Amino acid sequence: MALLGQAVLAMWWDVAAADRAELAHWHAHEHLPERLGLPGFRRASRWTDADGGDGLCVLYELDDHAVLSSPAYVARLNAPTPWSARMMPLHRGMVRSQCRVLASQGALTARHLLTLRLAAQPGRAGALQQALGGLAATLVQQPGIVGLHLLQHQAPAMAATTEQQIRGLADQAADLALLVAGYDADTLRRLGEAGPAVLGDTALQALGAAAGSQRGLYSLAYAAVPADMH
Repeated sequence: MALLGQAVLAMWWDVAAADRAELAHWHAHEHLPERLGLPGFRRASRWTDADGGDGLCVLYELDDHAVLSSPAYVARLNAPTPWSARMMPLHRGMVRSQCRVLASQGALTARHLLTLRLAAQPGRAGALQQALGGLAATLVQQPGIVGLHLLQHQAPAMAATTEQQIRGLADQAADLALLVAGYDADTLRRLGEAGPAVLGDTALQALGAAAGSQRGLYSLAYAAVPADMH
């Protein structure tokens, strides 16, 4: 099915190998249930680097963009548990995009996920978004691929939270995020190769993307919906 809701909190960060086991335990057994207990949180998923590297991708699917500035969520961001406060400094190089869903077709929770973080060339944002959204109808029918989802960052008007302050550095954000879900890692890897591939730098820049797109290939570690927490 397509993404649940009209907004997504999409995050990427690195965690050192020595800290991965505790962070996974914390996220699965405290942090994720805490988030899914908040109004408007529909599904959560955590993804790990498909090649065993330090990178993580975490997605929270939301009813709508207003959830990101709701009183219940903001209160939780400003009152982290002791365990959360201990984990926050381990989130290295945080990219945190508070997104509206522009396009969503097919599944999300497949075995693997290719993510692209990108921005548009000046004056070409509309054309880029239309072109990327238009890829869904063809890509999701190809062998190895089951879903494509396009997100656009829009930061709510709110002050930095306690969790952000604990992390120590200002969070980065991706203007656009493209999520391609599939069951075959090699297919996704080829799709995102930096050369002339469908989602390579050359092709993306022809569609209107600025240089410097960031790619990552991840494998699903855990996904849950609120009903799983009871």
